[in-house]
Amino acid sequence: MARSLLVPASYVFLLRDGAAGPEVLLHLRRATGYLDGHWASLAGHVEDGETAVAAAVREVREEAGVDVDPADLVPLTTVHRTTPGGGQRDQRVDFFFTARRWRGEPRVAEPAKNAGLAWFPLTDLPQPVQPQEAQVLAELRSGARVPALLIA
Repeated sequence: MARSLLVPASYVFLLRDGAAGPEVLLHLRRATGYLDGHWASLAGHVEDGETAVAAAVREVREEAGVDVDPADLVPLTTVHRTTPGGGQRDQRVDFFFTARRWRGEPRVAEPAKNAGLAWFPLTDLPQPVQPQEAQVLAELRSGARVPALLIA
């Protein structure tokens, strides 16, 4: 049996206090080849030699044009996604973080891949949201500790 080659990615939910409670910044994916037309966090693959935290900081800067101090990233959960029969590279591990502090004003920094940024109350998310992110946001919205998740 071949060993799994986990493909790591880092996801960041920027959070702020809104009139109706906590709000999350999401962007609308376009022209990426993966779940285009879905709302998503600021996220991307961990590059060779990079930590999950460094990837999170980089992705927030690349996608929203703001700087997050690594100390302001709060680990939220880890998701292990598998595709039965999908092969070694269809095994994913997703590291989720939240941040409530950053420098700069979020903006669309990659217009070719991002059809817009918007703040949404955790209780009133747009549709559709990327499936694994929707599940993590539901756990976050509940206010309970977000457990590690396995999605197959």
